Amino acid sequence: MANCVIRDWQGKEAGKASLDLKVAKETSANDLVHRAVVRQLAHARQGTASTLTRAEVAGGGRKPYKQKGTGRARQGSIRTPLRPGGGVVFGPKPRSYTLAMNRKERRLALRTALMSRIDAITVVKGFGTDLKAPKTKEITAALGRFGIEAGAKVLLIIDKPSEMVRLSVRNLEKVKLIAADQLNVFDLLNANHLVLSEEALATIQEVYGDG
Repeated sequence: MANCVIRDWQGKEAGKASLDLKVAKETSANDLVHRAVVRQLAHARQGTASTLTRAEVAGGGRKPYKQKGTGRARQGSIRTPLRPGGGVVFGPKPRSYTLAMNRKERRLALRTALMSRIDAITVVKGFGTDLKAPKTKEITAALGRFGIEAGAKVLLIIDKPSEMVRLSVRNLEKVKLIAADQLNVFDLLNANHLVLSEEALATIQEVYGDG
């Protein structure tokens, strides 16, 4: 179990909260999380890269010149991989980069990654509820009040993001907004700071706390 300080919109302490998630054993945690990250990045690849073999390149049906008497090396096609414009040897073809990892392992890796970042978590009570219109400056100022330096990568986790918060955050290059029930290992580890709404913390405990 880990304890977190809850802050209000002005950055002042407003209470305490706890997060209790089952994590992997220390001996296997690194391997488990690493496999989860590799799997996520692999699944993000399109796998559409494609090159033509010598059999697929157009042309080359006629022998470029006669077999003997020219003093040059014999050639059967202008589409050989040895000539410009020819086919590609062992080039990429469309493929799937899917990696298998069972559901229990994926959830355990996610919980382990989240609990490993407990020192980087800031819990905010009523995040953005006072926003009456989209204001990027308000979000930037609030992050500063929470002790987050300018230019840091921030993962903003909110239970049900309002349209005002969504529009206010979308112009911030280093701030990524996700819902509390859509966490992923890479984003948790890639961010310098994790900012959670109080409701999101409760949702995370409910969704991922089943062991």
